[in-house]
Amino acid sequence: MKTTKKLAGLPPYLFAQIDASVAKLKASGQEILALSKSDPDHPAPRDVVQELQTQAARPENHHYPDFDGLPELRQEAARWYRQRFGVELDPDTQILPLLGSKEGIVHICEAFIDPGDIVLAPDPAFPSYKTGAVLAGGQVHSLPLLPEKNFLPDFSLLDSATARKAKLMFLNYPNNPTGAVISPGFFSQVVEFATANDIMVCHDHAYSQTSFNGYRSPSFLAAPGAMNIGVEFFTFSKAFNMAGWRLGLVAGNAAMIHGLKIVETHVNAGVFYPVQYAGAKALSMGPDHPFFEEMNANYLRRLSKVVEFFNARGWRLQVPEATVYAWVPCPAGYSSVAFTKLLLDEAGVAVSPGTGFGDAGEGYVRICVTYPDAVLDKALKRIGRCLDKHSLRPSS
Repeated sequence: MKTTKKLAGLPPYLFAQIDASVAKLKASGQEILALSKSDPDHPAPRDVVQELQTQAARPENHHYPDFDGLPELRQEAARWYRQRFGVELDPDTQILPLLGSKEGIVHICEAFIDPGDIVLAPDPAFPSYKTGAVLAGGQVHSLPLLPEKNFLPDFSLLDSATARKAKLMFLNYPNNPTGAVISPGFFSQVVEFATANDIMVCHDHAYSQTSFNGYRSPSFLAAPGAMNIGVEFFTFSKAFNMAGWRLGLVAGNAAMIHGLKIVETHVNAGVFYPVQYAGAKALSMGPDHPFFEEMNANYLRRLSKVVEFFNARGWRLQVPEATVYAWVPCPAGYSSVAFTKLLLDEAGVAVSPGTGFGDAGEGYVRICVTYPDAVLDKALKRIGRCLDKHSLRPSS
């Protein structure tokens, strides 16, 4: 059977490809160590799990949830934004719970993109930005994130005709996959550019709580004028180790949220109430809870270990100020896919090829540190043997 043209135009989903390769090798009896996917190795906070258990035991919660989302969750989200970012939000019109931020990111394109509309998407980037645009029939125009620009988009390089035609733009800082961070002034530049060209902005703030050494990630919504043109996505998966719970939220411009909610009402039936209650409990911990300090200390230690490992072999990496990723240049003579294949086939270690995040990701692999220290240590030893065996060093 023939699928639609737009579905045929989608590349295979990166992480599904990696999972399939790993499963095939494991089935043959090989031990594969995965450093490819940001699935937290620690559980959600105990009080959050207990809240889920308590609410799941109540029969009144076993019904279809309201499309607006649990009031308690929206109120706690508004309080969180006020405490963490100094941003005031109306819980009734400017916050919407989601079945994970990923589906909201895809569905907001369904709400606002008509066939032929231009969507600006960073490259490299989380694949779902482009996926949402393509499924809605939009045309993706890439914003290259280059090392010489500190992995920030340079709007001055975008021709004026494309900028005027663009309808929506995705951004993501702290950045996946590069680990790049921004100062608050960057978002003021975004607002100025987007306002001048009548572009809606969708900021994916997945790693808002994952930062180190005093860095505090700013919210896009805190920039003057941002609320007039954009929204921000938040995921509980990264902040509270609730991967698999499928809970996120979007906050910001009321008209954009209303449009997204129309799509949501047609394609899903909301988030299970006990999960929403658990989300409210998580947010009630507050943004300065010791939980975040503990998790970030783990990630910083592991990232430092990865950086030290490669730098001892000639690389010149810096420990990122945020996220759970090391963005590692490939050794001389290797493309991102070739280096990924070498590590998988000879070292039994799965990493993510940079080209899985876009053309501008060529020449890099992404290593994720959301794995136990024993797994990371063993994987680095295997990578080291592989690099030494082939006398691999970074490009000069």
